[in-house]
Amino acid sequence: MAYWAQLSFQDAASPVMSQLIAFHDHTILVLILVTTIVSYAFFSLFINSYSSRYLLEAQQIETIWTILPAITLLFLAFPSLHLLYLMDEISTPSITMKAIGHQWYWSYEYADFSKLEFDSYMTPDSDLKPGEFRLLEVDHRAVAPMNTEIRILVTAADVLHSWALPSFGLKVDAVPGRLNQLGFTADRPGVFYGQCSEICGANHSFMPIVLEIIDTQTFINWVLKNSSV
Repeated sequence: MAYWAQLSFQDAASPVMSQLIAFHDHTILVLILVTTIVSYAFFSLFINSYSSRYLLEAQQIETIWTILPAITLLFLAFPSLHLLYLMDEISTPSITMKAIGHQWYWSYEYADFSKLEFDSYMTPDSDLKPGEFRLLEVDHRAVAPMNTEIRILVTAADVLHSWALPSFGLKVDAVPGRLNQLGFTADRPGVFYGQCSEICGANHSFMPIVLEIIDTQTFINWVLKNSSV
């Protein structure tokens, strides 16, 4: 059971990720339908004994098997384009976070608050507490409030990195000298894990990402405690 669970998506923590999972299920349904029809037609060619030696053309069937796949692709194209637009759209973010990739750790800066910045290193195995995940836990978690539009700016200080959080459907490249951005809204509290998704060197697999989503009042208290606001 654990093996099959690894093949599925993580539980969605944002509206966009919920729609991504729904689009995946929709695409798989269309794929199963097409595969079934093609397999049936392919198998029927082996078991029938009919022959058409003098059949030169069949314009009607050619028209049908050209139009039907085009219509099928439209059922995939429209929801796909809709999702691409939603993932790229950033309306009016309430909070801006900046993630900077280093070899091999992440730095976070909160532009809306004074002197709120820190480095996030992977926790060594010897310092792990009961219940914490090996190779995924960090010494300082990024923190954000739930039900709030958040903009994440991503860049790198040395080589290419990639900031990815599967539960939110987020994955953006960290490119030196360039700022990439994504927006997200968390619809439930929790601790969510990700990893650098770009092969960035020898310790590529040892720079995890941890985002803790909390309620607004707890976030305000955290900001007051960790910044000079």
